[in-house]
Amino acid sequence: MAQKPIVIISSWVPRLCGIATFAEEAVEFIKKHNPDREVFVISHTDGEGENVFPIIDLRNKNWFEPVLEKIRELGPYVVHIQHEYGLYNHYDETGASDKNKGFIEFIKELKKSKIPTIVEPHTVHGRLREDEEVFIRELTENVNVVLFKCAYQKWRLGWTFSGKGWKLPDNIMTVPHGARPDRKYGPADIPELKKVLGLDDFIDTHIVGMIGWIQNNKRWDIVADLWEETVQKIESFTGQDWCLLGAGMMRDPNHLEDYKLYKNLLLILEEKGIAKFFEFIPRGEIYYQVMAICDFILLPSLDETQSGTLARIIALNKPYVTTAPMEGLTSQTVESKGGLLFSNVHTLKEAILKLACDEPLRFMLGGNLRKYLDNVVSWDVIAQKYNRAYKLASDEILENTKVSIPFHFKDI
Repeated sequence: MAQKPIVIISSWVPRLCGIATFAEEAVEFIKKHNPDREVFVISHTDGEGENVFPIIDLRNKNWFEPVLEKIRELGPYVVHIQHEYGLYNHYDETGASDKNKGFIEFIKELKKSKIPTIVEPHTVHGRLREDEEVFIRELTENVNVVLFKCAYQKWRLGWTFSGKGWKLPDNIMTVPHGARPDRKYGPADIPELKKVLGLDDFIDTHIVGMIGWIQNNKRWDIVADLWEETVQKIESFTGQDWCLLGAGMMRDPNHLEDYKLYKNLLLILEEKGIAKFFEFIPRGEIYYQVMAICDFILLPSLDETQSGTLARIIALNKPYVTTAPMEGLTSQTVESKGGLLFSNVHTLKEAILKLACDEPLRFMLGGNLRKYLDNVVSWDVIAQKYNRAYKLASDEILENTKVSIPFHFKDI
């Protein structure tokens, strides 16, 4: 008898969305580790692909009703939902948001129908806003297993819930953002990659990269402002040519002014021969290729509870510099020992100089990232954790075995 399928609910390609890209990679490895089960995707109306049902239409207040109908038709082993607040907001004719009330109604209906359900929220801030506190409480009460990305999110939630006299959830697993284990480029590959990307002029140049979606929480302007002075010091110390590469594309029209600012600053530096602006869609193989040609990566971000860019940095074992204190970015830097942290312009400049002028340090950090990838965040490791969560959810529904996951520090 055929095994019951796994149903993934998420935004989906070709949508220009970080979670769509995340889900695409996740599904690839979920299929790999569940060869006897079909995997179906229920997406928004702009999703496309084999076994994809693009039926989430947020113009409809009751968007979840056809989704429930399709889920019941598919008869899944488990439903695995990728959640971001903006993915399930319905806006009425006045422009007012339902603030994910429809999503909560949706998961309550799944619970009533006794369908094993996993929700993987992509934004869980350390200090939650009041509406986020209520949402997380309702979420943990109505699904079998909730997947947080970082341990700090879980123990910080303990402080929040205890302060309100709420019961601590016992169904939260910590499952990090997955990273590909199969994207490796050696030093000998870099010159050819530069040619493939049309960056022949930089064959003999060392590159510091800012790579990914161009948006207002990625503060490329801070780096651009200090680069000219910093690169002079680097080149004087190393005797090598160095370049700042800003590469990516805007995806949100609301960030147009920031995109214009960042691009203009890089083009000014490009005219001086010390930077390059390279526009591409950060998705698929080219995303890894552009990052691979960099000696190290800069990720100056204002708000990251988890990061697809960092996942690719880890996949490629690239040393990096990122913001502290900053949610998941700081957490994974501490855990992996693969990057340097900065807290102001002075420490950012120091970190850039340190990495550029210390090649053995870059190799050491890259080695740390390779171990972290292999042992902690490889998609092969994460897919096994997903399967553990699926079994917990299924056993709770079918065998009445209550999910019970230790709250502090320990996990299963």
